[in-house]
Amino acid sequence: MLFVCLGNICRSPAAEGIMATVVEKSGLQDVIEVDSAGTSGWHEGELPDERMRRHGKRRGYDFRSPARKFRKSDFDDFDYILVMDRQNFASVKAMASSWEQTGKIHMMTEFSRQHPHHDHVPDPYYGGASGFELVLDLLEDACEGLLHTVKTRISLS
Repeated sequence: MLFVCLGNICRSPAAEGIMATVVEKSGLQDVIEVDSAGTSGWHEGELPDERMRRHGKRRGYDFRSPARKFRKSDFDDFDYILVMDRQNFASVKAMASSWEQTGKIHMMTEFSRQHPHHDHVPDPYYGGASGFELVLDLLEDACEGLLHTVKTRISLS
């Protein structure tokens, strides 16, 4: 599973960290690999935004994967490519060279159970604390739904 946002410093590393925790709690860390990337390379090598790390830490998460840019080879390395919004969906889709690759791209909110009214995970970068908390709420919900979907598809339930 590869989580993708614009800069790979807020939403996607948070999704990666939350999913890694969910996967580990389920005992599936040897079966499911998680990573994150950004459609831009602006922050390559940087740690996630300090505010996101702080909010995540309050919930027991450790967001520390360095930012990297999405690359075409990610289509070969991951079965699920989960994007946070329509802009990033379009950017990743533009890099796909087959229907098979396009079929791997999903909106993160497709897997929401408790927050189905959200059609994307908003970027909290220019907002306040409530934006970061909303993002974490949405990602926790969607990560649980995603794991349920994956377990069902590969008969791990």
